[in-house]
Amino acid sequence: MEQLNRIELRGTVGSIKVQTYSGKKVGRINLATSMAFKDKSGTPVIETQWHSVNAWEGKTIEDVDSIGKGDKLYVVGRVKYSKFTGTDGADHYNTEIQALKLVRIDDEDELQIPCS
Repeated sequence: MEQLNRIELRGTVGSIKVQTYSGKKVGRINLATSMAFKDKSGTPVIETQWHSVNAWEGKTIEDVDSIGKGDKLYVVGRVKYSKFTGTDGADHYNTEIQALKLVRIDDEDELQIPCS
């Protein structure tokens, strides 16, 4: 049986932190995705989820420094879970998206990106 670990996101950059590891830059991006719906009483609700995305320069994007707050991005990647023990001795869990493809989009382009 073939296994698949793939996620596609379209969202807005909330923040980005660029770091360098072994001479290569990685952008640690906080990406917001939102969904609008009406609750049981008919009141409009906007639900926002925040995702941690890692994008390596040269592999997923040419210039990671060109990404800024408010940019709209289309991300294809894989989900990575990790567990670590904090300084308080408690176990902590982390979920990240490892970007395989990252494209900056604008309002006109947004309609042309397929949803799978």
